Amino acid sequence: MRPSNRAPDQMRPVSLQPGVARHAEGSCLVKFGDTHVFVTASLEEKAPPFLKGTGKGWVTAEYGMLPRATNERTRREAAQGKQSGRTLEIQRLIGRSLRAVVDLTALGERQIVIDCDVLQADGGTRTASITGGFVALSQCIGFMRKVGMLSRRAIKDQVAAISCGIFRGHAVLDLDYAEDSSAETDANFVLTGSGGLVEVQGTAEGAPFTDEQFSELLRLARKGCVELVQLQKEAIA
Repeated sequence: MRPSNRAPDQMRPVSLQPGVARHAEGSCLVKFGDTHVFVTASLEEKAPPFLKGTGKGWVTAEYGMLPRATNERTRREAAQGKQSGRTLEIQRLIGRSLRAVVDLTALGERQIVIDCDVLQADGGTRTASITGGFVALSQCIGFMRKVGMLSRRAIKDQVAAISCGIFRGHAVLDLDYAEDSSAETDANFVLTGSGGLVEVQGTAEGAPFTDEQFSELLRLARKGCVELVQLQKEAIA
């Protein structure tokens, strides 16, 4: 039995609320159960220096947790003078995942920055950020299309992400913190709407997991991402 009493292939309640930020070109408040992330997409009229003169744009991400997103207050990273290795790894993952479905040449020499601020954490903040990040990104690109910045389609596919794991010997979908903190295996899957794999992060916390267990985790991830992609479609319709 899972701590939340969910079935092994059952996700937490998920909601994607678009357009929640007045000033940003795109935004989304994403909730995976008690994990809540506020995502904005900001358009910048210049590409990073390493792309100058190439005609290509860029999509990047920044990620952070508010001090009381968890049970105990966490000191702001700005106050410490540097970002943690975890933060850097997560924001790079978010950026890679979103770039995988964007035609960067179609953007021209512009940059879209996806800011992901965790309001409340209960496991799966990176997967929620990617899933909500796509909604915010889509809104931003919709704005660019509306004002005539784009001459062709810039989004090639959807992208969503979900966590899976081996908990008490069983493969389960969408881990909350109670499961994530004691899972035998923890994995994150990033998939496109057409079913392509963008990234897989999997770690055995104890005994190594088997090919059969990995196949079951991937099956669950595909099921979860199908549901998330549908929710994205409804949010950006």
